Order: sequence, then C-alpha cells, then structure tokens
Amino acid sequence: MDLSLYYQSNLLYTQESLSKYQPGGYHPVNLGDTFENDRYKIYHKLGWGGFSTVWLAKDRDRNQWVSLKIMTANSSISRELQILKTLEKQSQRGLSSNYIVQLLDTFTHKGPNGAHQCLVFELLGPSVDKVLADYHEAHDKLDPETVLRISTQLLKAIKFIHSANMCHGDISGRNIAFSCTHLSNQTEEQLFDVLGFPETEPLKRVDGMPLGNELPAQLIKAAEWTEWIDEDDEDIRILDFGESFYQGQEPQKLAQPASLRVPETIFTDSFDYRVDLWRIGCMIYSFLFTTWPFWYLGEDEVLIYQMIGFVERLPAKWQSKWESMMMSSSHNLELEEDYGTSKLERKFADSVPDPTLKPLLHVIQGLMRFLPSDRLTTEEALDLLGNVEISGHIKQI
Repeated sequence: MDLSLYYQSNLLYTQESLSKYQPGGYHPVNLGDTFENDRYKIYHKLGWGGFSTVWLAKDRDRNQWVSLKIMTANSSISRELQILKTLEKQSQRGLSSNYIVQLLDTFTHKGPNGAHQCLVFELLGPSVDKVLADYHEAHDKLDPETVLRISTQLLKAIKFIHSANMCHGDISGRNIAFSCTHLSNQTEEQLFDVLGFPETEPLKRVDGMPLGNELPAQLIKAAEWTEWIDEDDEDIRILDFGESFYQGQEPQKLAQPASLRVPETIFTDSFDYRVDLWRIGCMIYSFLFTTWPFWYLGEDEVLIYQMIGFVERLPAKWQSKWESMMMSSSHNLELEEDYGTSKLERKFADSVPDPTLKPLLHVIQGLMRFLPSDRLTTEEALDLLGNVEISGHIKQI
C-alpha cells in the first residue's frame, strides 16, 4: 500500500500495517464502536499481531473491562480457540487458575472485510517483555520474590499445558502478560491513568477522496501502560496459542523469534513439546537479568556459538554439523577455554548475590540442555524450586 496517499503522521508507520485492511484482513475499528448487539464498546487499542488486532472494551453485561481480540477474516476457525476450549475442559477451576489467559466469550462479527472471529479475554496488563524492557532501561531488576513467583507460575502453566498433551510452541516475553485484576472494575479515568489516554490521528487521503469502507477512520496508538507498577502484586498469564500443537501432531516448521530459537530446530529436522522447556529456561533467565541469554546477529552459527558452554558442551552427535557451519562462517568463531564452570554459572556468581535465587541456576541449567531428552520436565524443575506460596508471595526453600 502506498502510504504517501495519506496525510503523514507517526502513527501511519508505527502501528499495524494499513495494507492489512482489505478483504480477508483486519476489521476496521474506531473508538466508540460496539460489538455483539452493543455488549462490547471499544475504548482503546491494546495491540496487534499478524492475524489480529486487540482492543480494550467495556463489557456491558458484566460491567467490567475486557480485551477483545478480532481475528483477520481469512483466519480459519482459530487454532487458538480450539486449544483454549480443550484446555478449558481439562481445567477444573478455570484457565486463569493455571496462569493461562481466561477466555470469557466468543462470537463472529461481519464487517466490510469479511466475517471475523472475535475472542473476549480477561483484561491483562502489560507484557513481560514491556515490563522487563522498562527495568532494563532503568538499570534495575525485578524483586527476587517476584522472580521466584513468576518463574514458578510459568512452570505450572506449562506443566498444565503438557498434561493436556499439548505444546504452547511460542513461549516468549510478548506472549506472557501480567494479570490486571485491580483495574478490571475501575473507572475509565483510573484505567487510562495507568494505560495512557488514547492518541488518535484521523486517516485522510491527500487527494481528498473518501476512504474505502475497508479502512478505519482513525489511526490509534496502542496503549503503553506508562504508569504500570503492579508486577509485584499480579500473577502472570500465558497467551497467544497460535503456534500451539498437540503432542504427536508436530508441525513441519515452528515460527520462532530469532534469538529464542531452540537448538534442535537448527541441528535436526525434528522437534516436540520439549521446545517449551528450553524457552522457559530463556524466560527465567530474562526474569533474572532483564535481557535474553543469546542474541541473533544474522547467522545461525553465531547463535550456536553463544549457546556452547552456556550450560554444557555441544553433543557429540551435532559436532560434525557445527564444524561445517564454522567452515562456511564469515566470523572467526574460536571457542573459549573450558574454565570448569559454565557461562551461566559465572553470570550467576557475578550478578546474583541473593541466595534465595540460587535454585533458579539449577532450574535454568536443567531446562537449557542441548538434547531435549536431557532437559528437566516442568515437574522436576518445580521440585527444585521447593514450596512456593503463590497467593501470599512467600517463598520457602
């Protein structure tokens, strides 16, 4: 789409792609729109992805704030909905009791771009990515109790998903958010004080021609949660099951953020539910250090180079492939000497003085083993963490 046809604004380039507003794509949403016979009224934008936009709405029937996810029209009956329904059947006290986002309602909405599946969820706070980025920028760290609590909750959530014979497939900071229980019944002004008030720009063509009805009338900046301070008091929720699969029905490929790629997807043609275990290890590391364990700099071999010695040496069965990768690399990759301690152990020794966090070293070491068969299960990792009183935020080791 030629954006020069429209009056220029920052929002034109920083929000969801306008080219997705076409038949089969996004549904055009404006503040004040209502859905499902006026039950849900739109007040703000919460975010977007490749296959959906997500909105803050007020549920008239429940008199509470909710999150409304509107899928693109060409999304088939969403795998996410099927997965959530299966998990709901497995869960005895609701999904949120297993630290998974609570699905409240579903309906279909017909618009100019087609029929859209709509999923209504409990309102969640900012993503873990957003909160960790704020801490990182401030050269600060999460409170140790919070680190232990959310690590335990993440392990419990994935234990539940695995017990239902599923794999989440995309554990990352953008797919984990904090719950928002204290704000879900607040006034609009109280909520906006935390979220930030909506920023909008009218969408207008430079030539004065009217917009097609496939486009929204305004560009809306996603909420930034500028005044959020509740990570110590709220639980986490796992969301976005778009990459999830049933154990034994693994897809051929897995979409992965580059720096979170799982080693078996680089060295072999197969993977299974244990990709979640590696990714939990990456997440717990990020809870501790507010940064990722590895950075992707454009080449697989540089990523693997960072992984070798992080916990252990490369398995012998992958050695020949690694050697051929190094031969073709444009980088001079010389492995450091074996100091008898791993990179992870040295990082802990330098940067984690609090002894209550020590069990997390053993958890990360066990989860981030190269071979999936060597990784700790979620149950084994929880055993290492001992007994955590989630509701009271009391840690006993």
